[in-house]
Amino acid sequence: MADVKLAQATGKDSMADCRANLWLDWASRAAIVVVYGGFALIGAASLPHLLPLDSVNKLLVIAASIANVLFLGLVALTAITRLVPIRKSKGIEPRLSALLGTFLSIALAFLPRAELGPIWSALSTTLILVGTSLSFVVLRWLGKSFSILAEARRLVTEGPYRIVRHPLYLCEGVALIGVTLQVLSPPAVLIAVAIVLVQWRRMVNEEAILKRAFPEYRAYAANTSFLIPTKLGRLFAGSNPP
Repeated sequence: MADVKLAQATGKDSMADCRANLWLDWASRAAIVVVYGGFALIGAASLPHLLPLDSVNKLLVIAASIANVLFLGLVALTAITRLVPIRKSKGIEPRLSALLGTFLSIALAFLPRAELGPIWSALSTTLILVGTSLSFVVLRWLGKSFSILAEARRLVTEGPYRIVRHPLYLCEGVALIGVTLQVLSPPAVLIAVAIVLVQWRRMVNEEAILKRAFPEYRAYAANTSFLIPTKLGRLFAGSNPP
């Protein structure tokens, strides 16, 4: 009888934990939708202020701004449809690294713009445009596996993930270089270096979770570069993103 009661109590605790995890997952989804959706709306509202398109650099700026709005909007939409995680990281460090890596770049927006010539200005904006546009494409491939925290949902190894294991971080890094150039200063460089270090730690945390969740990840990692491509192939093999 005692064993039966213990099993019943354990079952109730497990159900309670599942419900708590489900509510926590949906709360995090809602937070992402509110934050990223809000940023997307703010960015969209600022687009008319960039008109008229009276120069090449102005055209690049509005194109980069549109790409950023689309990326932020896709993050919000993807958060709604993403899968429930099958494994999560434990401890405060992975969570802190994920949040810092996600939002620390906002600090660059509060720095004064650097006095760049037309060539450097066009280069920095082009880097932002390319990095953000590619981030949109990679996120489209990542789809329902998207996560901000170190969590495992579904293993994605196709498309850009055939070339490097962390293509989204690589594309965001390209955009980060462009943003840093626009506010180039010692504080901007320090912030950018801090972002890179935190993002690196974030990737390491994600790898640890994926290895525990998916036994086949080790074979995938052994044949795919970590961040910098060592061999080029067809970027988007297959028909459509998942």
